[in-house]
Amino acid sequence: MATGGGDQTWWASLGSALAGLMFIYAMFQQYFPYELRGHAHKYTQKLVTYFYPYIQITFHELTGEKLKRSDAYFAIQNYLADHTTATAKRLKADVVKGSKSLVLTMDDHEQVMEEFQGIKIWWSSNKNTPKRPSFSFYPKTEERRYYTLTFHKRYRDVITKSYIDKVLKEGKAIAVRNRERKLYTNNPSDSWYEYQSTKWSHVQFEHPANFETLAMAENEKEAIKNDLIKFSKGKEYYTKIGKPWKRGYLLYGPPGTGKSTMIAAMANLLDYDIYDLELTTVKDNSELRKLLIETTSKSIIIIEDIDCSIDLTGQRRKEKKKYESSSSSSDEESSSSEEDDKKKDPVEKKKDEEEKKSKKGSKVTLSGLLNFIDGIWSACGGERIIVFTTNFVDKLDPALIRRGRMDRHIEMSYCCFEAFKLLARNYLDLEGHELFDRIEVLLGEKEITPADVAECLMPKSEREGVESCLRELVKVLEKLKKKKQGKKKAEEEDEVNGEENGDGASGESSSESGESSSEDDEVAGKGRKRNGKR
Repeated sequence: MATGGGDQTWWASLGSALAGLMFIYAMFQQYFPYELRGHAHKYTQKLVTYFYPYIQITFHELTGEKLKRSDAYFAIQNYLADHTTATAKRLKADVVKGSKSLVLTMDDHEQVMEEFQGIKIWWSSNKNTPKRPSFSFYPKTEERRYYTLTFHKRYRDVITKSYIDKVLKEGKAIAVRNRERKLYTNNPSDSWYEYQSTKWSHVQFEHPANFETLAMAENEKEAIKNDLIKFSKGKEYYTKIGKPWKRGYLLYGPPGTGKSTMIAAMANLLDYDIYDLELTTVKDNSELRKLLIETTSKSIIIIEDIDCSIDLTGQRRKEKKKYESSSSSSDEESSSSEEDDKKKDPVEKKKDEEEKKSKKGSKVTLSGLLNFIDGIWSACGGERIIVFTTNFVDKLDPALIRRGRMDRHIEMSYCCFEAFKLLARNYLDLEGHELFDRIEVLLGEKEITPADVAECLMPKSEREGVESCLRELVKVLEKLKKKKQGKKKAEEEDEVNGEENGDGASGESSSESGESSSEDDEVAGKGRKRNGKR
């Protein structure tokens, strides 16, 4: 009983002491001047630090005068969400904008522990709420969140030089891995300065293409994949050799050979965003640079059908000069060209007029595009791939596609037998068939695009099976073969007929000249007889 009474007395004394301290602190806050309170707080902190062996580092969510969200805070949030959700007792779930899925993070005022190289580290999530309620159009900015990192002071160098750098790098990598990838297109410059407008608009990128389903020779695909992966991991290498961290690819080949599919497969392999640059909406070189600055790293910038975008190539300039000289040569040629325009299909004529109008409105030059690809401005940012596509590589200016600008030239050719087997496996789940030998022979005799082959192999109804799809492909290939043979036979017949017509014409001309000369002799003889009679 005596012991119990002693405990009660001790607790009563402790309660009285705490109440006294609280009263003194309240009086201190109420009556002491602000300057004295500041000095007292500073020296109290120094006293506590002298006996307290731990260091705290605070990472605030909002930093700077404009209260922008800190990249470091965002990276730490991703790192902790990936590493500490298994040990935290209180979590909050949120759908972060631009993320693929639900994100679980530490709740406010929650603490977790982590070990790094045997060092114990504590992370805590905190929030400052204003004591006085205030009216604001942006209530979220009233709450200031921050993370606190706590560790023993003897490990200051290890934590500040190694651990924090590791956390930030992993957090950024997690953000890239979990982000929702986007497909961008450039907006016309007339709308750049409107309210809440941007130079690029985007949609979610969901193209399912990958290198496993790409109809192409296997060794070529592996070479392209290895080149892309090597580039994505080459930051230190590019810094070492003194080059911007970028790479150019030129995809060329007939329509339907999979150039756009190749770009989608590249983006899915590297987990990159895509910027589809429409040059006809860019007014001049200055706007082109501004668009480049607005692109992010880990992205593919593509210009499709570069030979048709704007008048950039030397070949087009030669044709333009040739056209100008020929247009002023004679009135008969101009009249014939007018007749050709009248005969032209109205839809095609309107399309040509719109194309000429768009090219006329853009003042982007070849020099400006070269600086965009390989100039000083191209070094703004890193880890970018620039891709040009064209159906006619011969039309492009050599300066535009030289190595160093378009580092790798990839020919997207017609469908080979190896590509056909891949398409058959993808579309029909087929590894072999008795018709494969016949198809292999036909593919060697006639050129057909992978798009056309895929269309034949795709079942059009529930009744269609493997057999009907393969026979449809054989039918198409044989039809193309007959068409090619008929065309070749017609050309040979034309050559033979041309040679025969040439000989006959000379014989006829000689006979005609002979007949005309004999007729002239008769007329001359009759004339002489008449003269003799006279």
